Amino acid sequence: MPLPAATDGHTVGAVVIGGDYQGLGIVRSLGRRGIPVCIIDNEYSIARFSRYAQRSVRVRELRDPEVTVDTVLEIGRRFRLEGWVLYPTRDETVSAFAMHRSRLAEFFRVPTPEWETTRWATDKRNTYRLAGDLGIPAPQTWYPTSVDDLAEIDGRFPLVLKPAIKDQFIYATKAKAWRVDSRDQLVERFVEAAAITGTDGMMVQELVPGGGRHQFGYCAFFKDGRAVASLVARRWRQHPPDFGRASTFVETVDLPQLAELSEEFLRAIDYYGLVEVEFKRDPRDGTYKLLDVNARTWGYHTLGPTAGLDFPYLLFRDQVGERVPNQPRAKLGIRWVRLVTDLPMAAVEIGRGRLGWRTYFKSLRGVDAEAVFSREDPLPGLVELALIPYLYVQRGF
Repeated sequence: MPLPAATDGHTVGAVVIGGDYQGLGIVRSLGRRGIPVCIIDNEYSIARFSRYAQRSVRVRELRDPEVTVDTVLEIGRRFRLEGWVLYPTRDETVSAFAMHRSRLAEFFRVPTPEWETTRWATDKRNTYRLAGDLGIPAPQTWYPTSVDDLAEIDGRFPLVLKPAIKDQFIYATKAKAWRVDSRDQLVERFVEAAAITGTDGMMVQELVPGGGRHQFGYCAFFKDGRAVASLVARRWRQHPPDFGRASTFVETVDLPQLAELSEEFLRAIDYYGLVEVEFKRDPRDGTYKLLDVNARTWGYHTLGPTAGLDFPYLLFRDQVGERVPNQPRAKLGIRWVRLVTDLPMAAVEIGRGRLGWRTYFKSLRGVDAEAVFSREDPLPGLVELALIPYLYVQRGF
């Protein structure tokens, strides 16, 4: 198809904010179709080494919302990227784009919804309260605003201490949540966390038993109250093993009840765009409990093309005004792995007696998609191997 043009006659492309393996997947999805891509990142980017990356810009700051928006607009004007489609890959970028959407939309195409919609996904206090109103199961959660409030929590230990808005906490601790095994530890950890997020920024939640294999993700391109394309994936392994920040090995499965729960939530907030809704199956009663809503691409979105659904490209087509019909059902049993994190996590699980080497290597023989390594675009994979020490120090994975 001929590429669409912006108002100044230039070809429309995409601006990807974040050049890790998730951003690399977007670059490849669009670049393979001849769509120009510009990457903006404040960290070392493997995506910039892709044969499909037209331009990459390293900046100093992408955490402060106003600075992020100013930076993206300045780069857009400098390189004449008017009308290009924005793809955020991090939660703080989603929040920045949502809060300043009107400014960005004067120059770019902005798939990220307004803050009135996005806030229901980015702040888990909103997420869980809306889930309760809709009758969607979620772990029992408390919202303390002081140490004194902790005395009123009557849950059974162990419990989970986690942030309502996760990006600041993750950057400071390299963790998504903390397990607490006693009331004394809860108080100690709450004080420590409050120094990072503020006293009203943390939640206490029941610990749903089981590791990553009990977690599932509903992934979709959602528009006008329905899923144009969707799949459900099971998170067989994750990093870290207990409170995973990222999937390391997933497989597409058939769980229509998760689609029903997710779509009810997304319709309630009038959601548009790419989204992942995370659930965990409670082995005590078989209930699927809502954990998180990610209003952006997700780490394993590169599973999509092999399963028959290229999510970044579908969004691009819709943004430039093409008709995107309902997509066919995703193929089941498609497996995806990110080896640089899956191998260390497998070693941990094997050390704990929860996984055998033979079982592990057997699972790898059935892999259909790898997060980074590609024969036709090999350089990003080689660069990532060299960056492993940096990635573990900078991000914890």
